[in-house]
Amino acid sequence: MSATARKTAPLPDDIRGMKGGTPIVSLTAYTTPMAKMMDGVCDFALVGDSVGMVLHGMPSTLGVTMEMMIMHGTAVARGLSKTMLVIDMPFGSYEESPQQAFGNAARLMRETGAAAVKLEGGQHMAETIGFLVRRGVPVMAHIGLTPQSINTLGGYKVQGRADQAKALMADATAVAKAGAFAVVLEKIPAKLADAITAQIDIPTIGIGASAGCDGQILVVDDMLGLFTAFKPKFVKRYGSLGEDGEAAIRTYAEEVRARSFPADTHVFSDKAPGN
Repeated sequence: MSATARKTAPLPDDIRGMKGGTPIVSLTAYTTPMAKMMDGVCDFALVGDSVGMVLHGMPSTLGVTMEMMIMHGTAVARGLSKTMLVIDMPFGSYEESPQQAFGNAARLMRETGAAAVKLEGGQHMAETIGFLVRRGVPVMAHIGLTPQSINTLGGYKVQGRADQAKALMADATAVAKAGAFAVVLEKIPAKLADAITAQIDIPTIGIGASAGCDGQILVVDDMLGLFTAFKPKFVKRYGSLGEDGEAAIRTYAEEVRARSFPADTHVFSDKAPGN
């Protein structure tokens, strides 16, 4: 069934069931208006911790807090009825222990209405993923370039080249075996992404990976051209809203200074209409 024909939001098992079928469509969302635009068009919307960089001007995702994720997650939930909501677990909210992860995942789901959480990490997070899934928390995994680990990865580099490929394949296998219902593959070689997609039995969601993945995700502000600080190679801009917005603001400022705005049609007379 197409996303546009769906009357209720899918659940994690529905996304899992899309493996090998019609590609899964996803975007990030941070606000109610943006969520409304993608509702029923995307299969799931991700409240990503990229919100720290995109909306709050942070240099990385490391400063994002649980409170920020809950605030934006709640806002996005208000705009969705036909698209599944997934929310990122922020840095420091799940790495310490499976018990810590469960407490914070339960809080995120309870306070935002999210159907699932996403966390970063492969083999070393498999125990935590299994712990959460067995306790009723659906988990989307995330391997390859994991932005919360940029300080140990040495920056936003392509992952999985040469001798790294075997380890990434092991990461994908581990998270699938642990019970994740899908896995994001970020910034890895296309051939490796295709091999992982063929190897594991859960959907792969690509971002800078391969068109052969089971689905794709982009940061919505990137693809709309709203975020212009930099443009990753894997981003296609489907709009130039940032440039359009800057031009509109300049025109507004010019009209205010020239006193051509507000015009007569934008102000009120002494008498009510009809009097």
